Amino acid sequence: MFIQTDTTPNPEVLKFIPGRTVIGDAGRVREFHNPQEAQASGLARAIFTVEGVKRVFFARDFLTVTKDEAQDWSYLKAPILAAIMDHYTTGDADEAPFEAGTAADPADDRVYSAEAAEIVQEIKDLLDTRVRPAVAEDGGDILFSHFEPDTGVVWLHMRGACAGCPSSAATLKAGVENLIRHYIPEVTAVEQAL
Repeated sequence: MFIQTDTTPNPEVLKFIPGRTVIGDAGRVREFHNPQEAQASGLARAIFTVEGVKRVFFARDFLTVTKDEAQDWSYLKAPILAAIMDHYTTGDADEAPFEAGTAADPADDRVYSAEAAEIVQEIKDLLDTRVRPAVAEDGGDILFSHFEPDTGVVWLHMRGACAGCPSSAATLKAGVENLIRHYIPEVTAVEQAL
């Protein structure tokens, strides 16, 4: 089995491409912030056994690992690759990527007026077709959080390599905000949800 690795704009994050499906549901992602959250996934649990791992992010066909700043990739990369390879070669990959009932995406349970709901759908469609595929190339993801119809502000979650990336603020403002405002004039600003 060959696992490709790729750098990301965030020097603390490395992208791993196993050549296999990580999460089968298109558009679904999952992020684990600590070993306790990783208990829901055999693969995430195995990666967190490597000292210096801070966060693990799963997307459809890749995963990213965020390391502690004090660690060096030259020491972490091999044990992480071994954990991924073991997962896919021992049959553990046949298990669900995470247990049923665990939340994968932040949910916006707000009720919008008909006009605002239409704007929200336009925002989500634009994110899914233009923004998410582009940031996935760099090992990240951007998900809709909520929209404030009164102010026109859209709040987005930055995940994977985008979370904590030194250039994420510039990407959000110069790239994503300009794109959304161009296509959806009701949007006045884009902010990062915490």
